[in-house]
Amino acid sequence: MSAKDMSQSIMRRKPIDDIEEESKHSGLFKSLGLWQLTAIGVGGIIGVGIFSLAGLVAAGSDGNPGVGPAVLISFLIAGLASAAAALSYAEFAGMIPRAGSAYTYGYVALGEVIGWFIGWDLLLEYIAIVAVVAIGISGYLEAFLAGVGVHLPTWMTSTADEGKGGLINLPAILVCLLVTWILSRGTKAFGRFELVAVAIKVVLILFIIGLGVFYIDTNNYNPIMPSGFGPVLAGSATVFFAVFGYDAMSTAAEEAKDGKKHMPKAIILSLIVAMLLYVAATLVLTGMQNYKDIDPKAGFASAFTGVGLPVIATIISVFAVLSILTVMLTFLLGVTRVWFAMSRDGLLPGWFAKTDRSGTPQRVTWIAGIASAFLAGVFPIKEVADLTNIGILAAFVVVCLSVIIFRYKRPDAPRTFRLPLMPLVPAFGVFASAFLMFQLHWETWVRFGVWLVIGLVIYFAYGKRNSLMNPNSPRHSESRAGRRPAE
Repeated sequence: MSAKDMSQSIMRRKPIDDIEEESKHSGLFKSLGLWQLTAIGVGGIIGVGIFSLAGLVAAGSDGNPGVGPAVLISFLIAGLASAAAALSYAEFAGMIPRAGSAYTYGYVALGEVIGWFIGWDLLLEYIAIVAVVAIGISGYLEAFLAGVGVHLPTWMTSTADEGKGGLINLPAILVCLLVTWILSRGTKAFGRFELVAVAIKVVLILFIIGLGVFYIDTNNYNPIMPSGFGPVLAGSATVFFAVFGYDAMSTAAEEAKDGKKHMPKAIILSLIVAMLLYVAATLVLTGMQNYKDIDPKAGFASAFTGVGLPVIATIISVFAVLSILTVMLTFLLGVTRVWFAMSRDGLLPGWFAKTDRSGTPQRVTWIAGIASAFLAGVFPIKEVADLTNIGILAAFVVVCLSVIIFRYKRPDAPRTFRLPLMPLVPAFGVFASAFLMFQLHWETWVRFGVWLVIGLVIYFAYGKRNSLMNPNSPRHSESRAGRRPAE
C-alpha cells in the first residue's frame, strides 16, 4: 500500500448521515429525559472535586505546595477552559446524539485514526476517574468509621506508594465493584438512582455551605496565594478532573428520549450548576480552616471537626459517600458506551458490543469495573487523578478542533445548538486545554504516551482491518447489507 493510500485509509471519516440509522439498531434503550441527563451531568461533575480534590489542592500533598484559598482560582481557571469545551460538546451533541462522545466527534470530523486515539484515550481515562473517585470515597469511609471509634488497619486503607505502611486500598476496590453492579442493572434503573442521588448531593452541599458560612474566619484567607501563581496553575490542571463530567454524560446520547434537543441543554445546565456550587464550597472550605490543617482526603469532614462539630463531620462523611457514588456511575457509564461504540464500529471486537435484555453492554461494564478496582487498590490518588486529566484535556483539544473544522466543512448539517463566537470560543478551548496539559508532571506524559503507543499497535493490528469503514472488512459488507455486524 502506498503512503497516499495508507493516509487515506486511516483518515477516512464516518459519514454523519449513517449515524442516525445505526442508532436505531444499537440495542440501547431510549429512557433518559432532560432532567435525568442533567442529573447524570451534575452527578459526574460534582462530587470528588468538592469532597476530595478541593482539599487536596488547597493543602498540598506528596511534595506539592498547597495553594490555600487560591484553590478557588484553580477551579475558575479550570471551569473557564471547560466551558469552551462544553459549548463545543453541546454543538456536536445536538448534531450527533450517539454513544461515544468525543470518540465519535473526532471520527466524523477528523478521521478514523484520530477517533481511535481519542476513544482509546477515553477508555483509560474514564476507568482511572472511577478509580480516583473510589479512593476519595475510601477516605470519607475511613473518616466516618474513625468518628464512631472504628479504626481500620493501615494495610487495607492505603497503597504501598503512599508511604504509610499500607498494601492495598480494599474499601476503594469494594466501592468500584458495587458501582459496577448498580450500572449492570440497566440504564433505566441507573437513571432513577442517579436522579435521586444527585438531588441528595445538591441538598448536602447547600447544607454544608449554609452552615459553614457561620464558621468562616476571614484570617484564613490571608495570604490568598501562599505559594505563588505557579502552583495555582498546576492546581487547575489537577482539579480539571472535577469540571468535565458532562462529557461522560454525552456518551449516553443514544439512550436519551430526544438527544438532539435535550443533550445540549443538559450539558450547559450541568456545568452552570456545578461551577456555582464549586465557587461557594471552596470559599467555605478555606474560610473555615487554615489550608495547612485541611485533610487532603476528606476536606470538609476535617473542617467541621476543626470548628468543634464532629457530628456534622460524621454526617458529611456518610452522605459524601453517596454523593461521590454518582460520579463513579457517570464515568463508568461513559467508558462502557465509548467501548461499545468502538466495538460496534469494528475498531474493537464486536463481542464487546453485545447487550443484554435490559439494553446494557454487560461484558464491558464488568471488565471496566474490575479494571477500575485494580487501579483504585494499588495506586495513590494524585497519580491517578493526573493520569485522568491529561487524557480528558487531549479529548477536549480534539473536540474543540473538530467543531471548528466541521462548522466550515459541513455548514449544512442540522444543528439544534450553535456555539457563539465561532471560532474564538473553541480556539480558546484548544489553547486552554493544551496549556493545562503542560502543567502536568512529566511522568504523567510518559504513562500517557505508553498507553497511546499500545493503542497504535492494536489499531494497526486489528482496528484498521476490521473497521466498518474498510471496504474489505467482512463487517463492512454485513453493515451495508442492513444486517447487524457479527458479534
